Amino acid sequence: MMLHTMLDAWSSFALSPLVPSRPRDGGAFTAERYHGHARTLRYKLFVPSGHGGGPLPLVVMLHGGGQDADDFALGTGMNELAQEAGCLVAYPEQSADANWSRCWNWFDDAHHRRGQGEPALIAGVVRKVMAEHAIDRTRVYVAGLSAGGAMAVILGRTYPDLFAAVGCHSGLAHGSATDQYGAMLAMRDGATAPAPLHRDTPAGMPTIVFHGDQDGTVHPNNSAGVIQQTIDAYMAQTARGRLALSLSQERGEAAGRGYTRHVHQGPAGHILAEHWAVDGVGHAWCGGNRRGSYTDAGGPDASREMLRFFLRHQCAGSHGDFDPAESFVVAQPG
Repeated sequence: MMLHTMLDAWSSFALSPLVPSRPRDGGAFTAERYHGHARTLRYKLFVPSGHGGGPLPLVVMLHGGGQDADDFALGTGMNELAQEAGCLVAYPEQSADANWSRCWNWFDDAHHRRGQGEPALIAGVVRKVMAEHAIDRTRVYVAGLSAGGAMAVILGRTYPDLFAAVGCHSGLAHGSATDQYGAMLAMRDGATAPAPLHRDTPAGMPTIVFHGDQDGTVHPNNSAGVIQQTIDAYMAQTARGRLALSLSQERGEAAGRGYTRHVHQGPAGHILAEHWAVDGVGHAWCGGNRRGSYTDAGGPDASREMLRFFLRHQCAGSHGDFDPAESFVVAQPG
């Protein structure tokens, strides 16, 4: 009974009909499909207007339980930011057939590895967008909320050749659970960072994490687990830990919410990870639009900060052929 209660909490809020996101300053937001080997995945794609010339970055946004692409785009405001910055945004949609609450199956062992399950399906969406649009292949990023945040972490660790950075909001570390009972425990109590599941996981996958300290659905300790997993991989694979990280901390306030931001920096000041803990926020996207579900208008703008973090980084390695010392580079100041 407890198991169903905890899992139901992920999608306990009824969603009212929403108007599809229409960026104020232009751009196209279209419904698309990717036909994979196992099943078809629907997604929506935002293409900004007025950004001719060279290839553009791509941000992949993974919704949480009970959400869809329109809801997530509206709540995060990512399309409007992408119009300003000149980025494409893809929103894969989980189907009710794959998960009754439309959560990505981050807790199922069948979806933890490269080339299998939902990670392979989402990677297929990314490659399809790359084939059909002018994409800067060194600047592809993935972010998500809750179950989507957990899946974003999995994608960053299993497809380091595809993604240059990861954003996780109110999510969990890779391998926090391998079944529904384990998911319940991790969500309730907070999972410690598991040991790396893949020896070839790159050390330098930049990661930015947001979590409200009043989250009663996914324990805030899980975000610390995401950061620790990133640091552990870095220390294990970067010259056997000889390239030390430095840590800085700041307290601030934005839109009526206090926050603590921890920044982990590698050689030459390159940022490996940022951890934002936001005061008084529950299971919700910080700085979001109230018209979307699971949003909190207070606090720092998670979408803007994630995009700022993403555009600092370029993919500089390939899966199975990668130099840890060169695993992340700064793309532009930010």
